[in-house]
Amino acid sequence: MLTGTHSEAASYEFTTLTCIPGIIHYNDTKIQLLDLPGIIEGASEGKGRGRQVIAVAKSSDLVLMVLDASKSEGHRQILTRELEAVGLRLNKRPPQIYFKRKKTGGISFNSTAPLTHIDEKLCYQILHEYKIHNAEVLFREDSTVDDLIDVIEGNRKYIKCVYVYNKIDVVGIDDVDNLARQPNSLVISCNLQLNLDRLLARMWEEMGLVRVYTKPQGQQPDFGDPVVLSSDRGGCTVEDFCNHIHRSLLKDVKYVLVWGTSARHYPQHCGLGHGLEDEDVVQIVKKKEKEEGGRGRFKSHT
Repeated sequence: MLTGTHSEAASYEFTTLTCIPGIIHYNDTKIQLLDLPGIIEGASEGKGRGRQVIAVAKSSDLVLMVLDASKSEGHRQILTRELEAVGLRLNKRPPQIYFKRKKTGGISFNSTAPLTHIDEKLCYQILHEYKIHNAEVLFREDSTVDDLIDVIEGNRKYIKCVYVYNKIDVVGIDDVDNLARQPNSLVISCNLQLNLDRLLARMWEEMGLVRVYTKPQGQQPDFGDPVVLSSDRGGCTVEDFCNHIHRSLLKDVKYVLVWGTSARHYPQHCGLGHGLEDEDVVQIVKKKEKEEGGRGRFKSHT
């Protein structure tokens, strides 16, 4: 419905059997939306082709978990537990724990914040379970045992997730209000096409996409085809913008002019480390090629 791509829909479960891709055109950008088959309890162990479905979700920027508003809350907990079992951490940020293996020197344990869930002895026991006897561990926040294990494993994926409750037209207004007030939740109705515009806005907000428009020298900005950047993929600085256009462009940049909310005045001369914001206009000024043989009276004569 959002992409214009046909996807089989019916009143029974597991209608979608394969991954169905589609493109959403929103705010002058293209967002790929993948309609994945539903997963069941035990999907992390391979039941119901669960590992193939979860593998696709690992490479995404945002997970939309579509739930039935008329069913119990247990489905949300089951799906979240199955995703966490394969290393997906929903709506969590990486723990502030510095961990580095060493060849010698034993285990160095330090913390810059008071710890209430773990102590030095427990940390040693966990490292010994992983057969790690030489390492440096620094806690920058009050972390748990699970956070330390995630850092040691090093293969966890932290993804934002929005719980989308469908079929709100078959439940009462009080139930809809309770579902809408839950964290990271959104209520819609595909049958009556209710709140779909809010779903698109929420997707844009959670993904943190930044549109940057280019401006050739002496011409008007090109507002038709923006360069889309993301803090989760590549970054949103001027350097990331240049690399997105072409890898060889960075060495030829002399300075950059920026118009928009990230600039203090219009235009602002910026360096490569300047952070860009949504709907900024950027003009790149390249270095001039040096003339061979010098200039003026220093020019060589043959």
